Amino acid sequence: MHAGRGAGYGRRVMEKRTEFRGDDGVYVSPTPITAGTDVTIKYDGLLARAGADAVYLHAGFGPSNNWTNVRDIPMSKTIDDMWTAVIPVDIEESSRLNFCFRDNAYNWDNNNGKNWSYEIHNGENV
Repeated sequence: MHAGRGAGYGRRVMEKRTEFRGDDGVYVSPTPITAGTDVTIKYDGLLARAGADAVYLHAGFGPSNNWTNVRDIPMSKTIDDMWTAVIPVDIEESSRLNFCFRDNAYNWDNNNGKNWSYEIHNGENV
């Protein structure tokens, strides 16, 4: 698992939605996630509420205990005080998108040590 502290829990969503919003201040769009597409992640969780000057999406692919292609993506603050980032799901097969958040001081929001994890589909019907 990745470092830090946090709140909430990512959920597996089987029906087609345009956006998923958790009670933890994490919004994922679109859901379900399909390989080869872009996913927008919006955040107004613990770090945002604490007044972070910058927030980074720390994300990778694969099993929740073995992330690959890990990257820190700077998030942009929107007019409605949400932090947002777009991550390309640049894989060609079913997998998982795993992520958490950090600020400039390396304070983490990682869903109480569980991170957020979403299933990635290969484009076939789910």
